Amino acid sequence: MGTFCSVVKFENLQELKRLCHWGPIIALGVIAICSTMAMIDSVLWYWPLHTTGGSVNFIMLINWTVMILYNYFNAMFVGPGFVPLGWKPKNSQDSVYLQYCKVCQAYKAPRSHHCRKCNRCVMKMDHHCPWINNCCGYQNHASFTLFLLLAPLGCIHAAFIFVMTMYTQLYNRLSFGWNTVKIDMSATRRDPLPIIPFGLAAFAATLFALGLALGTTIAVGMLFFIQMKIILRNKTSIESWIEEKAKDRIQYYQLDDDFVFPYDMGSRWKNFKQVFTWSGVPEGDGLDWPVREDCHQYSLTIEQLKQKADKRVRSVRYKVIEDYSGTCCPLNRGIKTFFTSPCTEEPRIRLQKGEFILATRGLRCFKNKRMVP
Repeated sequence: MGTFCSVVKFENLQELKRLCHWGPIIALGVIAICSTMAMIDSVLWYWPLHTTGGSVNFIMLINWTVMILYNYFNAMFVGPGFVPLGWKPKNSQDSVYLQYCKVCQAYKAPRSHHCRKCNRCVMKMDHHCPWINNCCGYQNHASFTLFLLLAPLGCIHAAFIFVMTMYTQLYNRLSFGWNTVKIDMSATRRDPLPIIPFGLAAFAATLFALGLALGTTIAVGMLFFIQMKIILRNKTSIESWIEEKAKDRIQYYQLDDDFVFPYDMGSRWKNFKQVFTWSGVPEGDGLDWPVREDCHQYSLTIEQLKQKADKRVRSVRYKVIEDYSGTCCPLNRGIKTFFTSPCTEEPRIRLQKGEFILATRGLRCFKNKRMVP
């Protein structure tokens, strides 16, 4: 109930500004279009007041919309949770294992990272999502993941309604050469005629909504799969990257050490419960975390300090061999480059031939013909 009140009352009115961004505008626009067209088409296809099936179908459709919006606004307005300004570990000696944030004037708690967009240190930061115009972290990780699950399910239901509406409305008007196919359409016919006429404009709108629903199902479904993969390992996207660099550092220096991720409880169910709880409130306080028996409380932060001190792991030098204007999706660089542009709000860098850059993340993106180490 407390979470619901925080969403409805908007305890901090400044949070309303998050809606004035291209990410929420597009996301809410897609939800509105698909939901509205699905409700209209469900009236045309399966009248909800005459049959039990039609009523169940319409109620389920409304239920999808409510749950999607609830989790979406939860993820946006409740937020990830921020490290308190001026935070210090209880034991002052533990500060040697932590990095200090000059912006927040506080130590970075375990699993926290500073977000340049939010301008705060985020607890258990996974990533900054432009679609909710907020970070995904400790407090809203469950709501964000549920949104990623419910959105494709709702779109699949809506897509089925769109297909059935177009088929049943065109069945008696066009043949398509299906005269030999015998299908019982009695359940979809009713008298009098539908209140909403299904003309060319309605057909075009339904077809457009179908495209949005299918595209959302594929794109958001893939994001859900990625999120569940890291949740079942009790990781975040950033921590997966840190672990990858840790293994690379050990392999490069041929060390006898074996990096063990400290927050993996060894059971997918235990890892799952770290994020999803019956109360809706994640376990812990976002500052102290349970670790494996063979790991130290600051094992991951110690590894981060090692990587920060290691220039080879921290950055890789690349030479620019072609000019780049800094545009988001360059059309003149080929179709592959256009469609593989990273979905991030990070500013693009304008490059000139002969310059050198240092890459610290996403090194795979630079391994192409346009840049050489």
